[in-house]
Amino acid sequence: MSAERSPADLVQQQANRGFWLRTLHQWHWISSAVCLVGMLLFAATGITLNHAAKIEAKPQVTHRQLELPALLQQALAAAHEDGNAPLPARVAEWLSRELDVAIGRRAAEWSPEEVYLSMPGPGSDAWLSIDRENGAVEFEQTRRGWISYFNDLHKGRNAGPGWGWFIDLFAVACLVFCITGLFLLHLHARQRRMTWPLVGLGLLIPLLIALLLIH
Repeated sequence: MSAERSPADLVQQQANRGFWLRTLHQWHWISSAVCLVGMLLFAATGITLNHAAKIEAKPQVTHRQLELPALLQQALAAAHEDGNAPLPARVAEWLSRELDVAIGRRAAEWSPEEVYLSMPGPGSDAWLSIDRENGAVEFEQTRRGWISYFNDLHKGRNAGPGWGWFIDLFAVACLVFCITGLFLLHLHARQRRMTWPLVGLGLLIPLLIALLLIH
């Protein structure tokens, strides 16, 4: 027969339990606050992505033609003749201002005849072509709407490295939220008998769907 615990041991056990409860609750609510907006975004776009074929989109296409000023044509002629490289800074600034698009230091495809720049973004695609002989600029942009924009953010498609870092940090915060929640379930399970059956159900349902309904 095991020896009964002394009052001091029981007090220490309660103190330890109280410490872990406070610590886990703190990390749980902090991670939930950080994840709240992101989880709403990813949950909502999970629905729109799952029903993408049923959601009608009306792309808006913008097509423009310009001509580079003579000084910018000279800057373009003096730059790279082939390969991949950004546009000269002055050319990129002028095009950004005239076309109302962010060109920055994107790499363009250079050939002796033209410079071609692809500018895909979340919910949109765009490109421009510059004739190196006469400075003629052709620009086209296709916008597929806000739902497509948020769907692409969900997938991290053409959203840039900054958004990629956000997704990684958001995923870490979600892991903290879930893991601290699991430990809190463990600490409260004695008072809530349905804790582990519900956790098991949350595992069983997707497992059965994957085994029986996905072919």
